Amino acid sequence: MGVVYHANYINWFEIGRTELIRERGFPYKRTEELGLYLPVVELESKFRRPARYDDVVAVYTRVSDYTAKTVAFESQVRLLPAMPSTPRAAEAESGVEPEGELLVEGATRHVWLNRDWKPVRIDKEAPELFRLLGEG
Repeated sequence: MGVVYHANYINWFEIGRTELIRERGFPYKRTEELGLYLPVVELESKFRRPARYDDVVAVYTRVSDYTAKTVAFESQVRLLPAMPSTPRAAEAESGVEPEGELLVEGATRHVWLNRDWKPVRIDKEAPELFRLLGEG
């Protein structure tokens, strides 16, 4: 059909939240080294217009809500007019409308688990990460 397959946007949402946390100074690898996992428990997507092959897109992600046990992200995939000449931040925290035409917006909610797949309080298990989630 010449358009990006709808399930690929879910991968882009994941990349956005991984990069957001990395930009805040806490790479995802470090969470797993601490024995913490962050599975998706809710997913929502609204498709406004498809991305087409060879389109240049940007993924903007922000923390929309967090507690000691859960975290929620909102993401937007936007069509850019051309390849950016400088790298762009993945965050959309500033309250300013991100650049580009909105193609897809979505949200994910996650729960913090330990190695035994039991819920944990991130403020107790990784206080630095809990603090970083609130920055922005």
